[in-house]
Amino acid sequence: MNKKHPLYKEDLDNILKVDNINELKGKSVLITGATGLIGVCMIDALMKLGDVKIYAVGRNKDKASARLGEYFGNPMFKFVEQDVMMPFPEDMKVDFIIPAASNTHPLAYSQFPIETMLINIKGAEHALELAVRCNATVLYPSSVEIYGNAHGQDVFTEEYTGKLNLSTSRACYTESKRSSEALCQSYVAERGANVKIARLSRVFGPTMLESDSKASSQFIKKAIAGEDIVLKSKGEQFFSYTYVADAVAAMIHIMLNGENGVVYNIAAEDCNVHLKDFAQICAEASGKNVVFDLPSETEMKGFSIATQAILDNSRLISSGWKPKYSMKDAVNRTINIIK
Repeated sequence: MNKKHPLYKEDLDNILKVDNINELKGKSVLITGATGLIGVCMIDALMKLGDVKIYAVGRNKDKASARLGEYFGNPMFKFVEQDVMMPFPEDMKVDFIIPAASNTHPLAYSQFPIETMLINIKGAEHALELAVRCNATVLYPSSVEIYGNAHGQDVFTEEYTGKLNLSTSRACYTESKRSSEALCQSYVAERGANVKIARLSRVFGPTMLESDSKASSQFIKKAIAGEDIVLKSKGEQFFSYTYVADAVAAMIHIMLNGENGVVYNIAAEDCNVHLKDFAQICAEASGKNVVFDLPSETEMKGFSIATQAILDNSRLISSGWKPKYSMKDAVNRTINIIK
């Protein structure tokens, strides 16, 4: 992607309009999953804000250099080469922690279900232990996946408990995210931790990884390549999506303005669309067509069985945050910035 693209610069400026964002100046923020879709956008925004010390945690320094290399000589940026399944150093001190490391796409679920579970649960545990030691605030990025399938539910409020199938390895992601949320609440209750939870809808944007196997990412990659958009189903699934700049802005808003121990859904009504309509927007952006192709057995193992997953964002809206991007604008921005 082109980080110097005017649209991406505008995205970062929009993120920095979050209420009370200047409270981060003079503070330190530790972000795991630093080279991921959300991690890169979050770091780009906070580095642009300035006077924020960033600890970017990742397992691979070469990958981090490729994604965040422009900051490696900056004294306000430090790359920490570490697996999140290991505890953080006893002497580490930070003000805010965002444990965003996770396997977040279907191919990873199907190939590495054990790793997927442990990254989520151990990653949350070590972030919470560090937070208690240095009195930091944790912003935990959870997921719409914890709700499972709709089963007649029109929208998911934060109180909806969901319905999941535990008899497949696909449960590795949903159940570990649920367990991690429970762990967060346990640290709030027993250890006095300061934790806010953000339940993200399906996030997409120009900072996506080439390896991302989510349907939205595949659509975007096909559009950029000037190829027909391949749909692995009839496309009737109805989901909430969020452009990455909106997702990051909402996360920062929750971290600074949310209540301790409270969960907030992140979604934008203008980005609630059927999968086939998402595909059509991508096809129109590249002058191509939508074609249908049945998935392989390996792909099917990682697919969500959810047919509807719309998040109610009223709690987040009432806290003072508003989304900025429509679906068509978000898709077009993504394609243009990556190109």
